[in-house]
Amino acid sequence: MSWIDWAVLFGTLISIVVYGVWKTRGNKDIDSYLRGGDDVKWWAIGLSIMATQASAITFLSTPGQAYTEGMGFVQFYFGLPVAMIIISVFFLPIYYRAKVYTAYEYLESRFDLKTRMLAAFIFLIQRGLAAGITIYAPSIILSSLLGWPLQATTIVIGILVIIYTVSGGTAAVTQTQKQQMAVMMGGMIIAGILVIYSLPSGVGFNDALNVAGKMDKLNVITFDFNLEDRYNIWSGLTGAVFLFMSYFGTDQSQVQRYLSGKTLSESRLGLMMNGLLKVPMQFIILLIGVLVFVYYQYNQPPVFFNDNLTEQVMSTEYADDFRSLEADYFEIFNSKRETVFQLNDAIDAGDEAVITDVQAELNTLQRNSDEVRAEAKALLSTALPGAETNDKDYIFMTYVMDVLPKGIIGLLFAVIFSAAMSSTSSELNALGSTTTIDFYKRRIKQGQTDTHYLKSSKLFTLSWGIIAIIFASTLSLFENLIQAVNLIGSLFYPTVLGIFVVAFFFKNIRSNAVFMGAILSQALIILVHYLNVIGEAGAFTMGFLWYNALGCILVVLFSYFFNLVKPEKPSVA
Repeated sequence: MSWIDWAVLFGTLISIVVYGVWKTRGNKDIDSYLRGGDDVKWWAIGLSIMATQASAITFLSTPGQAYTEGMGFVQFYFGLPVAMIIISVFFLPIYYRAKVYTAYEYLESRFDLKTRMLAAFIFLIQRGLAAGITIYAPSIILSSLLGWPLQATTIVIGILVIIYTVSGGTAAVTQTQKQQMAVMMGGMIIAGILVIYSLPSGVGFNDALNVAGKMDKLNVITFDFNLEDRYNIWSGLTGAVFLFMSYFGTDQSQVQRYLSGKTLSESRLGLMMNGLLKVPMQFIILLIGVLVFVYYQYNQPPVFFNDNLTEQVMSTEYADDFRSLEADYFEIFNSKRETVFQLNDAIDAGDEAVITDVQAELNTLQRNSDEVRAEAKALLSTALPGAETNDKDYIFMTYVMDVLPKGIIGLLFAVIFSAAMSSTSSELNALGSTTTIDFYKRRIKQGQTDTHYLKSSKLFTLSWGIIAIIFASTLSLFENLIQAVNLIGSLFYPTVLGIFVVAFFFKNIRSNAVFMGAILSQALIILVHYLNVIGEAGAFTMGFLWYNALGCILVVLFSYFFNLVKPEKPSVA
């Protein structure tokens, strides 16, 4: 990168950190530190909620997902508005009436201490893992692209976040996320515009969409019902609804965002803002990925997008084999580019017969191209055992570094760093709050001063930041970063959501019943996933988004059953 890019990158990051520390320098009590003073406006809540969810993984993985598989991933978000309505109507009023710092405090008044601590413990496990991935995911990509050591990149992101999160708590997270969200969306919109302008002369936006559509990249909605399919309209409107209800309704990293609202109405408006804007936001990011795909129909893409691994394989005995695959890939590309121009001409002429023939030829060439890429990845696995050969997460930033002008490259790297910081800060803030309120204050040190708990919360937040950095330094890549985060959530969220559903809607179910039902449900979800992974589930396999509905329903059913076995009058909040 040029000095201009470095200046833009570090200027953006340092200004965000300094702003967060300066803006919240007056927070001196536990209430303002954990809830931000209860005076946040609805639009700030909405931006904070969106920034918390929009991690660096969103901007690294989502364009690559669209590049390889099309727009279908957007269906994952179709259930979000439904979940926001349910949370606004049922969850929020209960939290406000209970005047809680964490969502799990309510469970003690509804059930008992062990149920509260079970839910809080599951949250700490799930969010602690996710915090590590949130730091590690962009670190491994950025370190490769920037030529930095992986651990150094991880530590830089972690330290920047820790500084203002420990200093200002919830208010600092909310304040900085406004700037981070502006950087993220502004940078991506600029990138999308520049992708269009980088297309060949005479090829406009409509031409790009026509090419993408004929090559099956605009397949936004899939109506086929298939439990094995991760992303279709049915999983989006069922499994994803449960996942979003769990995440936004019971995950402290999100609950803490809207509990800082000035009123119940402000918090509701913030949630609904997220529900209305998140789907278009994801659609735009996916569309940028599709446009990058179209760009590489006219311009030669690499056979593999991670340059570091490509350089490594060239120093092995498999170098000639890899060069042979590159030559095959380039030859197919040349034929494909000519065919794409033929498609453009046929569409302009409105000749349907030619369009059909050219489309068939183009898709055949694309399949051949994909097969060569698959062979290249297999060769890399053989030549470099243990290397991560899924390069989806490198696609967008490779385009950025190769094509975009100076200054914009630094801005796009700032987008990735800002996104990593925004999500990580919310996670560390929530982990510190839950540890302080649900464990330290409730079980370890009761009756201490407000100043004591404020210092303890800062110390726990710092400790979780260090743990996240250490965990991030020991991870290896999943199949795809954005799928890794959704998978971890789908394994643990359903149990916590089930506990809250029982608490809100089944007033006759007692604490022991829901406690046993939650533990049994969690064990079964982990078993189902294990059987899917090792291929022992036989003909029946399940996409992980379905775990969210299954796990929640199992908690309710098991709790109801155990309650029937030994009825007991519950203590109702």
